[in-house]
Amino acid sequence: MTSEALPARVRERRSAHRFSTGQLIAGSAVLLAVAAIASLALGPTGITLASLPRAISSALGFSTDSAAAREQLVLIDIRMPRTLLGMFVGASLAIAGAIMQGMFRNPLADPGLIGVSSGAALAAVATIALGNGIAAPILQPLGVYALPVAAFVGGITTTGLLVMIAGRHGQLMVGTLLLAGIALGALSGALTGLIAYASDDRQLRDLTFWSMGSLGGATWPKVFAVLPFAILITVMTPMLIRGLNGFLLGEAEAYHLGVNVERTKLIAIVVTAASVGAAVAMAGIIGFVGIVVPHVVRLLAGPDHRVVLPGSALLGAALMLVADITARLVVKPAELPIGIVMAAIGTPVFLHLVMKRGVGGVE
Repeated sequence: MTSEALPARVRERRSAHRFSTGQLIAGSAVLLAVAAIASLALGPTGITLASLPRAISSALGFSTDSAAAREQLVLIDIRMPRTLLGMFVGASLAIAGAIMQGMFRNPLADPGLIGVSSGAALAAVATIALGNGIAAPILQPLGVYALPVAAFVGGITTTGLLVMIAGRHGQLMVGTLLLAGIALGALSGALTGLIAYASDDRQLRDLTFWSMGSLGGATWPKVFAVLPFAILITVMTPMLIRGLNGFLLGEAEAYHLGVNVERTKLIAIVVTAASVGAAVAMAGIIGFVGIVVPHVVRLLAGPDHRVVLPGSALLGAALMLVADITARLVVKPAELPIGIVMAAIGTPVFLHLVMKRGVGGVE
C-alpha cells in the first residue's frame, strides 16, 4: 500500500461511483467560485460587482466620492470578509464531519457526536456572557481573538478529557470515546443553559442569536483571527489521508497496513477541535454541514479520503455561502439566522439520503 492509496477491496467499490477524482474536485471548485461571486454580488443594498473597481479605488485612497465610499463599505468591508469567513466555516465543519465519519466508519457521525461542538460552544457562550465581567482581565488583552481562542480551548479541553477517559494502555478506545463524548456533550449543554439562565436580558439576546448561527458580524479582524486555525487545518489534514483510508477496513487491518492508529486518532481529534472551535466561535452553532456534505461526496466519488477531504471542504464552503445568501435575501432588509436556513436545506437532503441509502457503514 502506498502512502495514500486505498486498500484493493475499497478500490473495487470506488470504481462503481459516478464521478472521478478530477471531476468531483473540479466541479466542487466551480460551484464554490460561483457561490463566492454570488455572495459578493448579491445583497439587500442593490450594489453589485460592477461597482468593485470604484470600491477598490476608494479603499486605496484614489477616490473621495461618497458613492464610492459606500460601495467600498458594502463590497470590501462587509461582503468580502463575510464571504471569506463563510468559506472557512463551511469548509471547517465539512472537514471535521468527514474526519469523524472516517474515524468511526459511520456516515452519521459528526463533531457533535463526541462533544467537541458542545465544549466549544460552552467556552464561546462563557466568553460572550462573562467577557465584560469577571473574565474581562483575561479576555480583553486577546481582543478579537478572544472568542475563537476560547472556543478552541473549549474544544481542546473536551478533547483532552475524552482522551483521558477513553485511553487504555496507550490505545484510544473508539467506543468509550463515543459514549464519553455523549456524556460530556450533555454536561456542556447543561452548563451552557445555566450560563444563559444567569445572564441579563442583553446577554441573553446575544446568546440566543449567536446560538442560531450567523455570519452577520464578519469583519477583517475576524478573518485574520481564524487565519492561524485555517493554516493549522490545512497543514494537518493531509496527514490523516492514509490513516483514514486504512480505517475503512478496520483498526486492526489499518495497523497491519502500517498505519500508526493511535497517532491518527489524536491528529483527527485535534484537527476536529480546531475546525469546530474556530467555526463555532465565528458563526455560532450550525448543523448538517458536517453530516450531509461528506456523505454526498462519498456517494458521488467513493470513500477515498484523497477525494473526500478536499471535496468536502469545497462543497462545504459552497453550501455555507448559498445558505448565507439565502439568509440575507429571503427577508431583506432583515436577515434570517443561518442555522435556520441550513436546517431547512440540510434536513430534506439528509432524510433523502437516509431513506435512499440506509444508515449502514461508510460507502
